[in-house]
Amino acid sequence: MSAPTVPLATALARGPLVLDGGLSNQLAAQGCDLSDDLWSARLLADAPEQIEAAHAAYVRAGAQVLITGSYQATFEGFARRGLSPEETAALLRRSVELARGAAARGEHEVWVAASVGPYGAMLADGSEYRGRYGLSVAELERFHRPRIEALAAAAPDVLALETVPDIDEARALLAAVRDCGLPVWLSYSAAAGRTRAGQPLTDAFALAAGDDQVVAVGVNCCEPDDADHAVRLAARVSGKPVVVYPNSGETWHAPTRTWQGAPTFTPSRAATWQTEGARLIGGCCRVGPERIAELVEVVR
Repeated sequence: MSAPTVPLATALARGPLVLDGGLSNQLAAQGCDLSDDLWSARLLADAPEQIEAAHAAYVRAGAQVLITGSYQATFEGFARRGLSPEETAALLRRSVELARGAAARGEHEVWVAASVGPYGAMLADGSEYRGRYGLSVAELERFHRPRIEALAAAAPDVLALETVPDIDEARALLAAVRDCGLPVWLSYSAAAGRTRAGQPLTDAFALAAGDDQVVAVGVNCCEPDDADHAVRLAARVSGKPVVVYPNSGETWHAPTRTWQGAPTFTPSRAATWQTEGARLIGGCCRVGPERIAELVEVVR
């Protein structure tokens, strides 16, 4: 199907949309090696067909919003591999094009969200789950702005400012997107009612309350139990539609680069999230197409 005919914000006013699940776990299921520091972003250069195939798996499952493979794609990260700024910009644009290509294979409308991951994702040391990098808001804004401009040039439907670990980085991201001409959603990584950096989620969500560019605010890459609390809070504090896409419930162990524990994500949670204000609902790490298909049934 061709690109959606209405903006994402208009679609959200009509009812909830189902996001995709974790891109990395689907790529792993397809046999891709993600042990590199660039993680799934490496495949933008080395195996773009695998990324498009992973997106297509979620379209077949019924996902209505695809998040691009640009989470860990940065000018700095690719420069360490010898890529020029021009080559990196082309890969960022490619991330949007691959999602569009997969979306076109579906029989339903599919929006594309260009992923803008946190600074810590570029470091590839788990610091996106801690925040507090020792950089100022201005320094973080300078880091994010070039790739936001590159992604915006590819005309996605929305920018996903996702897995944000602290309020300072959220401020930097909102400043960096100010002139990009696109709506954004702002999604924190949270635990126990706080950002990963330890700030109250009330303060984090309030940052988006008066910002017309933000079409949704919420959490991702967190425990499903933490998502339950965050959805209620985000809706009350921000007055905006809520975006929620937690992990499977397993825990990422950065030193060994493995997932540990048992999954606790259940699509049935989505019924409550909907009632409490969620309008973009999906899964993050370790939530695959099968779970998204079940989620579609619950949400619809």
